[in-house]
Amino acid sequence: MARTTASGDVIFGLRAARSANDLWPMLEALYGDHPHYTAFRADLETALRQGWKARPADLKLLDLKRDLEPEWFQRPEMAGYVFYIDRFAGTLADVPGKLDYLEDLGITYVHFMPCLKPRPGDSDGGYSVMDYGAINPAYGTMEDFKAVSTLLRQRGISVCVDLVLNHTAKEHDWALRARAGDPAYQDYYLMFDSPDLPDAYERSLVEVFPDNAPGNFTHYPEIGKWVWTTFNEHQWDLNWANPQVFLEIVKVMLNLANHGADVLRLDAVAFMWKRMGTRCQSEPEVHMILQALRACCRIACPAVIHLEEAIVSPQEMLPYLGRGKHDGKEGNLAYHNSLMVQFWGALATRDTRLMAHVLASHFPDRLTNATYATYIRCHDDIGWAITDEDAAALHLSGPAHRAYLSDFYEGGFPGSFAQGAPFQVNEETGDKRISGSFASLAGLERAATPAETAIAVQRILMGHALIAAFGGIPLIYMGDELALLNDYSYRDQPDHAHDSRWLHRPRMDWSLAEGRHGGDTPSSQVFLGVRHILARRRATAGLHAAHPTRILPTGRDPVFCVQRQAPEGWLTCLFNFSEHWQHLPSAWLRSHGVREAYDALSDAKVTLHDDQLALPPLGRVWLR
Repeated sequence: MARTTASGDVIFGLRAARSANDLWPMLEALYGDHPHYTAFRADLETALRQGWKARPADLKLLDLKRDLEPEWFQRPEMAGYVFYIDRFAGTLADVPGKLDYLEDLGITYVHFMPCLKPRPGDSDGGYSVMDYGAINPAYGTMEDFKAVSTLLRQRGISVCVDLVLNHTAKEHDWALRARAGDPAYQDYYLMFDSPDLPDAYERSLVEVFPDNAPGNFTHYPEIGKWVWTTFNEHQWDLNWANPQVFLEIVKVMLNLANHGADVLRLDAVAFMWKRMGTRCQSEPEVHMILQALRACCRIACPAVIHLEEAIVSPQEMLPYLGRGKHDGKEGNLAYHNSLMVQFWGALATRDTRLMAHVLASHFPDRLTNATYATYIRCHDDIGWAITDEDAAALHLSGPAHRAYLSDFYEGGFPGSFAQGAPFQVNEETGDKRISGSFASLAGLERAATPAETAIAVQRILMGHALIAAFGGIPLIYMGDELALLNDYSYRDQPDHAHDSRWLHRPRMDWSLAEGRHGGDTPSSQVFLGVRHILARRRATAGLHAAHPTRILPTGRDPVFCVQRQAPEGWLTCLFNFSEHWQHLPSAWLRSHGVREAYDALSDAKVTLHDDQLALPPLGRVWLR
């Protein structure tokens, strides 16, 4: 035992030394002038060592394995599935009974949507957390989480959990102590004795939820304080300028890691640091904090990676994957929101030129120790993150194009195939975000003929083929693999009726799932199609996320091309966004590295007609 302990101490010391330059300079810059910095530093070192000592032996072995295989999350066998525990299975104890289904689909990564203990009632979909150390009682206990994560790991499935960093619920113990007048805990939050500073900050801030949570501050007469509440009144923003907040969150991270979390989805990170006269989003200190948090995990639980949730412009998003001095040292994953937005834009216009422009202009061909989480739908709404500048590059009006997409996907635009609902309409700018399920937005809900149903199915499958090929970990949102439609029952639930995002948060339809191999319904066609896509992805080494990605103009407006550069040669992935056949000359294919016109997606050689590649409506190929 003494030898084991000594060996563990050596390993910890080596990892602490490895990450020292990524950790301490960040913390000294953030907190070095704080009067309690020396004590904070000692407490942090203690917390890291204790977290390491408490780490189970099987997870320490996983740490060693992933140290030797740091690109484990970039491999083409990675495929994610995102779900609310109660809506997918019921409780954590019920999840093991659904693992055969996930394995059948080809899933190797699951994201338990917010599962830490939320406040009662409206909890912003679980993102208003009142206890970081407990599981939502409706789902089970932390021991249940540990048992399920162990079982998932044994079956080759990694676990992602949400950790909200910008705020806690106002019912959190820290907030309750602050409300009771404890000055130490009041410093955990951003609290003000008068409206003067909040009013000054407000001049440059934007409203996240203008409909139901206007403004960024809430006055509490009973405590005589104005509290920073970016998202909702019940979500109190943490004061990350206080090093004790950093220390508390590190302890939370290590506890989740030691209970089996493989991926920590760090929520609302863009808002963590406040600076007067700015939007208080993506300030430089945010990246310093996130690099330091990543370094802490690399010391005490290096098997764990970070997914940084920042739904912002490409210029703002890329630093969350590490740029400049943070290159390779910050997040391992970040959502490719632009890919999602551009997919829907191209699908509505049948024109991929804006998509190609944005993805080619704003994103590098490769990342360092990081990759994208690619997706078509998620639990959230779709915001049309298309800048006026990018729209103008294609001779479009930014406001008019965004309005067109909103109207199209709400379903009101003449000729639209989609059925969605508005979310958080901004009357001043005219911007309107959209809710709706993948299948309903892709036309399945409104399909009135077999032909319309068939083309809607193809839209869905093309989307899945795109995110599987682009580079990163493709994430399937629960039910999309069965083409579940909008769920309008949320309107009858008081805690949900005000939030149209519950439209695309249905309960899993296990009766449809049972018939998934039938092949004669849209649900089974989509399931079998997605399963095939993921199987072909696993078999295609060129889709490793570390391989460079480039966007090519095709000369055909409806056809999008992304190429992946593998050691064995280019993989040229083509997608037809229109309901009409499209043709590409063989000379174009040869000039861009296509050697044998072999389609890795269908696992068959493609026959050229009249020396041209013919892509059927919504067709897709991965050519080598």
